[in-house]
Amino acid sequence: MTKINLREHYPNFYKNDCIIEVPDEVAVIMLEYDRLEAAYRRRTYYHNAHYSLDRGDGIEYDALFVAMTPCEIYERKVTMEQLHAAIASLPDKQAKRINARYFLGLTAEAIAKSEGISVTAVNSSIQRGLRNMEKFLKKCL
Repeated sequence: MTKINLREHYPNFYKNDCIIEVPDEVAVIMLEYDRLEAAYRRRTYYHNAHYSLDRGDGIEYDALFVAMTPCEIYERKVTMEQLHAAIASLPDKQAKRINARYFLGLTAEAIAKSEGISVTAVNSSIQRGLRNMEKFLKKCL
């Protein structure tokens, strides 16, 4: 068993020393990861590749795997619960059309064709549904 300090490996999460014992295999893997990470940083610095792709349109976020914090996970969960509650408060036709348009990615023309109605009726139904959802969500806040 090897003793490691978690603050050295996870400085964003551990502000104080937290020493634990881990199997030797785990310690070797963690040391190898640290070495690979340091080598990657040296290569990016050497090749002047330390620039950002982030233009504010989410490219960098999509290119890199960024782990969500517990606060972000909780916020997303609450937001999704509110969204589902708002959709559930709608009449069936509006809820189905909003679901088809925004979650399934169907066009208004495809929805109209499948229901045998005009595109204008689908669009107005979706707009009324969105307004109803907005009213519902404003009441929740």
